[in-house]
Amino acid sequence: MSEHEPVAPVPPAGTSTVTDLADGEWHRLHPATPLFRGGLAFIAIIGVIIVNLRDRILELWFGYDDINTGPGDLEADAIDFLVREELIIVALLAALGVLLLLIAGFYFSWRMHTFRITGEAVEVRSGILFRTNRKGRLDRIQGINVGRPFVPRLFGAAKLEISVAGNDANVQLAYLRSRDADALRRDILLLASGARRDTAASPGAPSATGIGGMLDERVGELLAPELDVELTEPKSIVHMSPGRLIGSTFLSETFIILVIMLAAIVVSAVVSGELFLLFAMLPGVIGIGGFLVARITRSLRYSIASTPDGVRVGFGLLSTTNETLPPGRIHSVRVSQPLLWRPFGWWQIAVNRASRSSQSGAAGQQQTTILPVGSLDDVRAVLGLLLPEAASPERQALLEQGLLGTGPGEGGEFRVSPPRARVLRWFSRRRNGFALSPEAVLLRTGAIWRGLVVVPFPRMQSVSVHQGPLLRALRLASVHAHTVAGPISPTLGALDVTDAGRFFDDVAASALRAAQADTSPRWRAGAVDAAPSASAASTTAESETATDPAEPA
Repeated sequence: MSEHEPVAPVPPAGTSTVTDLADGEWHRLHPATPLFRGGLAFIAIIGVIIVNLRDRILELWFGYDDINTGPGDLEADAIDFLVREELIIVALLAALGVLLLLIAGFYFSWRMHTFRITGEAVEVRSGILFRTNRKGRLDRIQGINVGRPFVPRLFGAAKLEISVAGNDANVQLAYLRSRDADALRRDILLLASGARRDTAASPGAPSATGIGGMLDERVGELLAPELDVELTEPKSIVHMSPGRLIGSTFLSETFIILVIMLAAIVVSAVVSGELFLLFAMLPGVIGIGGFLVARITRSLRYSIASTPDGVRVGFGLLSTTNETLPPGRIHSVRVSQPLLWRPFGWWQIAVNRASRSSQSGAAGQQQTTILPVGSLDDVRAVLGLLLPEAASPERQALLEQGLLGTGPGEGGEFRVSPPRARVLRWFSRRRNGFALSPEAVLLRTGAIWRGLVVVPFPRMQSVSVHQGPLLRALRLASVHAHTVAGPISPTLGALDVTDAGRFFDDVAASALRAAQADTSPRWRAGAVDAAPSASAASTTAESETATDPAEPA
């Protein structure tokens, strides 16, 4: 293992549970993993079969077709055939054989599903007949998500998903013991940061023993806050008000669509007299209503805070998920405000990342919505975590212009569309513009639906300028700052052709300089480099003190 590990240890803050899961050796998952992954469905199927055969079982054993009725006659079905041919014992043995085969399959699937964490990658091997091997490099990790579905959560199990840059490149460990999942996340983040896991850390609390201790431990985990108290304050920097969350859901486009659908269905049914229309549209209404309810319930325990290894974001009420986003993994940020939210001053924040998580965030979205709804103060606080340099106090005025401004920024920070672009931007010409800070490019759009996109220079992949026939005739152009694929498209149209050329030159040069100076992929490397120097300086000082002839004994 020594060949895989960096050279200097950086111990994590505070005490933490220590595991041996990041020692480079192969390990297995939680022993109940087969039950969580497929066994619960199998048990549910057996339960449905037993319920449907209740009357048949009563008649076979007691000679009654119901508990309150007399003897009945067997119907001509499979069970009738088995009874008539005296094959009941054979059928039971066959069912027992199938059950044993399934149990054996679950067991060998668990035995053959192993993982290991080295100083370079997370690797998972699985499969009985057809073997698969997935490997995620630590230097390409975009985030680590700990998901706790409700049923595994009752048993103290959690799902660990390592989000890796690339398409379908994530590595999933489902399931681990809940404590081990949190500890392993810390170990992986330390290795990915350029530090070495501190194996001398103080051990965590011992596992509970006995039925009472296990119940207390489960209840404690169910009621625990989303954030890891050993790494950060349990209190989130943003408080999600239930009233604000419900109100923003009622004022969302999805809810308005639901209301329009209901009104159209009722009117159509009344006018035509065909009441079946109410039932025909019922599945769609239930689907949209379930989506809205899920958005509210998943965001009730929303939390976001800073940790030594990035930003921790948590969602969920019964089934919970919280993810740590290491520094430098946010490729672009969009702050948006729908028209109906404006009187209340509500905003939403979404991000682009280089990976797709299978764990759902707010409203079932794939971990792109970082702040479902918040005030302007909440936006400032969250941006300060996601983009510390771009959202620093020195840049607050520029961000305020991007969020609330309706014209060129003070001192000319925002370059907006010229008056001749009014034919293409009837309402938003004075908001349609860009500004450059030393850390990022800001793209401001929308007079009705306000939006601000911030793209950090180190995360930018390329920049382009487009000019079609209409834009060429108006001496206008559109610009595009390319980042990873996602819900955010950093594009701005209807700019003066001179401003577009300036945008291209300045952004390309700034992105190149920022990429060369970027150290966020190994965010603890500075501490690693400084540790030997400090140790050497201390040793030199002690040596001089010991050999100084003027020092009294």
